[in-house]
Amino acid sequence: MDKKSKVPLYLQLMEDLIKKIDAGDYQVEDKLPSERELCDVYELSRITVRQTLQELEREGYIYKLHGKGTFVSPKSYNQNLVKLYSFTEEMKATGKTPATQVLSFREIALDERLANKMDMAPFEEIFQVVRLRLADDEPLMYETSYLPKKTFPNLTEKDLMERPMYDVFTEDYQVGVTKAVERFSATSVRNEEAEQFGMTAGQPAMLIKRFAYHNDELIEYTISVARGDKFDYTVELT
Repeated sequence: MDKKSKVPLYLQLMEDLIKKIDAGDYQVEDKLPSERELCDVYELSRITVRQTLQELEREGYIYKLHGKGTFVSPKSYNQNLVKLYSFTEEMKATGKTPATQVLSFREIALDERLANKMDMAPFEEIFQVVRLRLADDEPLMYETSYLPKKTFPNLTEKDLMERPMYDVFTEDYQVGVTKAVERFSATSVRNEEAEQFGMTAGQPAMLIKRFAYHNDELIEYTISVARGDKFDYTVELT
């Protein structure tokens, strides 16, 4: 550390630790030295070291487990929200191999609450599809989709197991997504999601509600739970 530099010491320490993470000196899930150990190694105050770790955590490089220490975070996936996107195509663009597991496929009748959300009549028939989205065999998102049967009358579980959902829409029904509205909020992982993610229930996650349209017709309502330790999102404002 250059204590005569105008660069604050916490930023110098931050840069050094990031370099070590990028170089592989600290691997994903490796435990970092304790605050006291970092103080001794770098000859810095506890306040400086603590500020560095707080900034690294905020930037997504590390995470803390109470009573256990500080660890190197897994890589997160950045989702750009400027344009319509497909999970499959986004993962391919990052060099990952996407996969989808269909956990449940049911034909149900709409209750009043769902009917209002989808601007449909109560008791209209829809398909309820629960899917797990993976990249390189790592589970990332747990999705529950509601699809109008009148729009996709012959949809089958086999279709969705073999092809991306939007490909099925366009190839089999000539229906494409022309616009989508998404709403984001913080949530925590529930038991059924935690089981699929291999996580502990109660950990933070992102809840995403997507309303997808073909022209003015709603063709998909999907509720997604994205792992909080794997995703971040970018919105470009112009």
